[in-house]
Amino acid sequence: MKKLISRFAKDESGATAIEYGLIAALVSVVIITVLGTLGGNLESVFQDVSDALGGAADDAE
Repeated sequence: MKKLISRFAKDESGATAIEYGLIAALVSVVIITVLGTLGGNLESVFQDVSDALGGAADDAE
């Protein structure tokens, strides 16, 4: 039993999976934060483009 517990304590294969999970979670948080910050700016840019294209279509008629 002592040998089994000792072997379990030395096994680090699960630690790698946890580390990858933490890295993936961190990357997700960064992406969400960046998109949240730039979201308003992107919405403004797309609205400007939409207005410009809408104005061009109205001028062509």
